This record gives sequence, structure tokens and C-alpha cells, in this order.
Amino acid sequence: MRIITQHSYGGPDVLTVEDAPEPRPRPTEVLVRVEAIGLNPLEPRLRAGEFPLLGPPPFVLGWDISGVVETAQTWRFRPGDEVFGMPLFPRAANGYAEFVAAPALHLVRKPASLSHVEAAALPVVGLTAWQGLVDLGGVRAGDRVLVHGGGGGVGHVAIQLAKSLGAHVITTAADAFGLGADEVIDYRAVDFTEVVSDVDLVLDTLGGDTAARSLSVLRPGGHLVTAVAEEDEELIAKFEAAGMRFSGIAVEPDPVALRGLVALVERGELRVRVQETFPFERIADAHRVIEGGHLRGKVVLTV
Repeated sequence: MRIITQHSYGGPDVLTVEDAPEPRPRPTEVLVRVEAIGLNPLEPRLRAGEFPLLGPPPFVLGWDISGVVETAQTWRFRPGDEVFGMPLFPRAANGYAEFVAAPALHLVRKPASLSHVEAAALPVVGLTAWQGLVDLGGVRAGDRVLVHGGGGGVGHVAIQLAKSLGAHVITTAADAFGLGADEVIDYRAVDFTEVVSDVDLVLDTLGGDTAARSLSVLRPGGHLVTAVAEEDEELIAKFEAAGMRFSGIAVEPDPVALRGLVALVERGELRVRVQETFPFERIADAHRVIEGGHLRGKVVLTV
């Protein structure tokens, strides 16, 4: 099979397509013939060596996959089943490959209403949004929710998920129209701290000073959930001193949440926005697009 690997840290050109043996699924695992691979902003940072999540090269990046079960060492799936998921994160899943061996519990059946490209775009961002809003945030009908970065991968799913929960959704974005937010604040022209107040929950997907500035828009006892500043001790102390809740989220494989997302898709309450697709061989170009920032949805590789 072909894989995309790297033998050193560096820019997009360190990513190379090479031949490798097919993986062998262990008991409780399946071998997936991959049709599409979702890419995430974390991956260029790992490629460049910003932090050693996978240890030193060589390694194979990638977690979001959608494809067809080739062989199954489990009763949960049979050969021919179409599946998708985010196996093994944060351990290496070797997702940039034509075949991936994955735990059956980290995958769910792909609904017919989702293409493989759309399905591959959903797991990391969908699970981050679900675990942030549902599991950690406990969002309920009538809550006021502020989603930062509403045009991006996590943000555009979070808007739709929060709306499905009955929340009043505000987002900061250059382009989040058509996703159901009640209020869209163009961050290029407006300071959100001057126009937003009494928010029950803020979902931060941007980092920088966004989380700290969000303190002023929360109601007393409000809750910040961040996917990018979860270990900022100074920020945590600031929120706690103000009587606010602070939660950091590191996404985990979760088939229950994935099935919840599938149910929203099938009810027409969630659609996945794909900005651009690239063939497997153009992985370097795909990474350049991600590093360019200002994404409107997800970037996906087709295999």
C-alpha cells in the first residue's frame, strides 16, 4: 500500500509518498480501505516539530478516515461495511495511508447521506464540538452560546450542534452565514467584547488572547470551554478568581458522540462544510492551504 510519511521535521515538502506493508488488524480491530482522509490544523504543527506528540520522525500523520471494511477481527463490522471515525487519537493512527487498522469501537457506520469526503471531514471537529458543548458544557435550550471561529472546522459544526440543542448562538467569524447562527459578528470590523454580554458558555477554538477577552462577556458563573488553551494555568486562575468555570478539552475517540452526530446529519440538522479536496499525492499542497489559515470548513484528501 501507499503511505504518506516524513523522515524529518520541516515544511510541507518533507511529506513523501512511499510504499509500506498493509497493517494487520488485531482482535477487536478492522482493516479499513481508506477512501478519504480529513486533515486538521494540528497536523502541520506536528509535521513541523512544534511539539513531539508522536515522537521523532519517521511517522505517519492522520486520524480522520472514512472507507470500507476490508477484513474484520470483530463482530461489530463485516467486510464491505462503510465506516468512519477518529481512531486512537492522540496515539498514532497512521491515517495518511491507503489502509488503516483501527479499533472497531473507534468507528461507526457511515450514513448514506454522507459522502466519504464529508464523513472524513467530521470526526475530529465533530467530536471536539460535541464533547465541548454536550459533555463538558451541558448546553441546554435557551442558553446563550458564543462560538469563536465559526467559519472553521470545529466552529461550523459547533454552531449547528448548539442550535440543535436549542441554544441562542452567537459567533465571531468572517463567514458563518447559512449555518444557523442567530448573530454573526465580523471580527475584522467589530470587537466582540463591545457587543456581546450575558453568555452562558463560550467555546474557544482560536487561542491567543481570545479566551482571556471572553471573560468579560460571560454571565456570572458562566463557562469557558477551550480546545486550544487547556493548560494555561494563569488563564485558569483568572477565570476561577472571577467565579467562572473553565474547562479545557482534548478530543477523544467516542462512538456514542459520533452516532449522535450521524443522527443530526440524518435529520438534516448538521452538514459538513468541505473547503477543498486534494488527491493523495498532493498532501504538501493540502498542508499549505491549512497553514494559510482562514479556513472555511475542512480540507480533505481523496485516496
